Amino acid sequence: MKVDLISEHADPLAAIGGVDAGGQNVHVAALAVALAERGHTITVHTRRTSTSQPASVPLAPGVTVEYVPAGPPVPVPKDELPPYMPEFTDRLADHWAIDPPDVVHAHFWMSGQAALQAADGIPVVQTFHALGTVKRRWQGEADTSPPHRIDTEREIGKRADAVLATCSDEVGELCAMGVPERRVVVVPCGVDLTAFCPDGPVAPRPAGQTVLCIGRMVPRKGVDTVIAALRQLPGADLVIAGGSPDDEEAVRLRELAAAYGLEDRVHVIGSVPRARVPALMRSADVVVTVPWYEPFGMVPVEAMACGVPVVASAVGGHLDTVAGCGVLVPPRRPRALARALKDVLGDPDKRARLGAAGARRVRERYAWPHVAERTEAVYTQVIDGKLCGLAALGG
Repeated sequence: MKVDLISEHADPLAAIGGVDAGGQNVHVAALAVALAERGHTITVHTRRTSTSQPASVPLAPGVTVEYVPAGPPVPVPKDELPPYMPEFTDRLADHWAIDPPDVVHAHFWMSGQAALQAADGIPVVQTFHALGTVKRRWQGEADTSPPHRIDTEREIGKRADAVLATCSDEVGELCAMGVPERRVVVVPCGVDLTAFCPDGPVAPRPAGQTVLCIGRMVPRKGVDTVIAALRQLPGADLVIAGGSPDDEEAVRLRELAAAYGLEDRVHVIGSVPRARVPALMRSADVVVTVPWYEPFGMVPVEAMACGVPVVASAVGGHLDTVAGCGVLVPPRRPRALARALKDVLGDPDKRARLGAAGARRVRERYAWPHVAERTEAVYTQVIDGKLCGLAALGG
């Protein structure tokens, strides 16, 4: 099967941890490789962001990344990309007129819009990764998404041959938007279990108990809630990884820590190379991820794969991944988070039980070969015109 993945802003070869480089980049890269390992030929189309990028780069055997000229060859915040999407769409249409794939899998809403306009009869599968309705609900006036995003997502959901929801919570959101349930299939994100596993190197850590937050440096990730909770956790240190130490959010978090008198116990270390993330996770007594909202959430699943206990906000994908083998707390509630962390940090046996339960769940549900097999089944069904929606693969 020849499969083209569209990921307009999330380059699978980009360094992870920037404002617009996170879980989607990892997902697209890993899915492409896992599908290629099943014998398919995969091309990932992403926007060119540098004059030094060649037109085509091999990612892995059977996987090629194509850099599509659309707008200036410089990084552009994803919410400012719509003016360049017509050119991106035209480039795809020209390419597919000559060399059409068997199926197109679009990632994020702008990719879906471009794919549907350019496909000309080629089946299109859509993964949103995040929904404008949810972002607007939580961020309000701080939401920088283009005004037409929500209406466009609704149209994509109704026109795509299949929509892959990454978690059960997203199914409800999609149905509320008017997306036909018969075209929605739950296929979660995956984890590389060769890298993220309980056994392996352990990064250096502070002398006391260590709480780890890792992810993009944006306010909605809720790291300020963790700093506030740390006031009630004497003896614990917080390590914050992601982005650059000079990012606006990183500066804000350091200033908050100083205001609480915690500057000696809060360590903002910036971006960590992807290959070193498992060792960093293994060094922690607990990984905390308490965003206001989270479409899926790769961090808790990766931490669980490493056998590290997880405390997460009870939102989005966490309700599928963490519930029952980690601790869920309300978002933006420092006292509730502090109570949960005291309970976990103060009980070594509980930490061991949670770590083992998390690792077991990830092995059973989130290995990339399993996710790729489920995704391939959807591709086959849309090509054959026989998609059965949620009943096809289950939740």
